Amino acid sequence: MKIDTNKEKIEEILTRSVAEILPTKNGLREVLESGKRLRIYIGTDATGTSLHIGHATNYMILEKLRRLGHEVIFLVGDFTARIGDPTDKNETARKQLTREQVVQNVKTWIDQVKPVIDVDNKENPVRVLYNNDWLSVLTFEDVINLASNFTVQQMIERDMFQVRMQSEKPLYLHEMFYPLMQGYDSVAMDVDIEMCGMDQKFNALAGRTLLKKLKNKEKFVFITTLLENPKTGEKMMSKSLGTGVFLDFDADKMYGALMAQPDENMKQLFIDCTWLGMKEIDEILKTENPRDSKMRLVFEITKIYHGEKEAKNAEKNFVQTFQKRETPDEMQKFNVRKNSNIVDVLVESKLVKSKSEARRAISQGSIKVNGKKISESEIDSPLELSEKTIVQKGKRYFLELILE
Repeated sequence: MKIDTNKEKIEEILTRSVAEILPTKNGLREVLESGKRLRIYIGTDATGTSLHIGHATNYMILEKLRRLGHEVIFLVGDFTARIGDPTDKNETARKQLTREQVVQNVKTWIDQVKPVIDVDNKENPVRVLYNNDWLSVLTFEDVINLASNFTVQQMIERDMFQVRMQSEKPLYLHEMFYPLMQGYDSVAMDVDIEMCGMDQKFNALAGRTLLKKLKNKEKFVFITTLLENPKTGEKMMSKSLGTGVFLDFDADKMYGALMAQPDENMKQLFIDCTWLGMKEIDEILKTENPRDSKMRLVFEITKIYHGEKEAKNAEKNFVQTFQKRETPDEMQKFNVRKNSNIVDVLVESKLVKSKSEARRAISQGSIKVNGKKISESEIDSPLELSEKTIVQKGKRYFLELILE
């Protein structure tokens, strides 16, 4: 396959959404401009069923490299997910997943990333690989031989291990195997480039070490930017903070979640999560007022995952609901039984996860029926159903009730 060595395209890949390139950016530029076909991979552990737009940034860069003619690999960490990359979030070991849980988690992943990477391209398709294929067959002797390439001192230098030790939290031996396993992925696939986030730098460099020692081959580590609020430093895509924008959101939910992002996040979201060129992004941010710029940003991202028609409908619904304080034209419909109370409706329709969450939402005044707030005294009373009964949770979620 002929490799595209267009310098402008290569320069954008090397400068947009990039935190660091090791050993050097100039070295990777030379290789990309040489015309050599490279093997590039990104790996993601199947620890959950959903990916967010921060994950998608990496696949957008991978797609640009695929379009240049390079071989790209989407590696599913179905083996490594069963151990879990050590995390400092709770300063404790992650729960180990079963093989069945991992397989279930990965089912929807490929469909979620298809809007940003042409997985099934006829001329240059993406290779989807699973590290269980090589990690599960390693013998104990193999593991010992791999481990002999690293020292304990090197392993405990990792920031999250230091946090555990300083706080006197347990650090389990099996967690030290994780960098070893991710490192071996590079050897097994014989890659030229690994793409990852900054949190995976330690593991990616372990792969660089193993590839050099076992195959005398240099590997580039391509580290992408993390979506962070420039003012607070908080992660934009946080499930615990309720700020995550996940790829399996429907168009309305995705549009609303993006509009809820603080204005200071707009520039990075334009750069990392849209296909717009840098010059066009600069023009939008310079000439349009912040509200219009944000709506353009949200439209562009929603369009990538749901198409132009759905993005326009989501924009229309948002304007009607929030700017004009009307209900959307289209909303989820839910069949209810006669004499159902509001708590049952909220739980059964999955607007909330539990009855306690439903009662809490009602006590906070965030539940309305036909525009009227539900009081705590009405919690156990049957709903009065009209010809069109609309349940609203907060500002973004609506439900039309249909009597069975």
